[in-house]
Amino acid sequence: MIRILLATLYFFFVVGCVTVPPPNEEYTLAKAAIDAAKAVQAARYSPGFWHQAEEFYRQAKILYNEREYAEAKYLFLSAKSSAEKAENSARLLRQKSGDVL
Repeated sequence: MIRILLATLYFFFVVGCVTVPPPNEEYTLAKAAIDAAKAVQAARYSPGFWHQAEEFYRQAKILYNEREYAEAKYLFLSAKSSAEKAENSARLLRQKSGDVL
């Protein structure tokens, strides 16, 4: 009986110690996408996607610093996606208007 109890306690201890690794790659890729969008003036040409990307990135950094890695990873991926949409939209609008990239 004691063996079963100890085995159960050990199992819960091991399971409780499992952590999600920090989303360093997602953090870096989201930052690169934000920087690329900023370089083509996405805030001016595609404000909706730009502000969405900025907000996702801001929230993700807060969660990352609080070690809430699973949620931070999701938001970094969302920020990257929104920043890429902002960049592509801004490039397209700039090209249509004849603005030099």
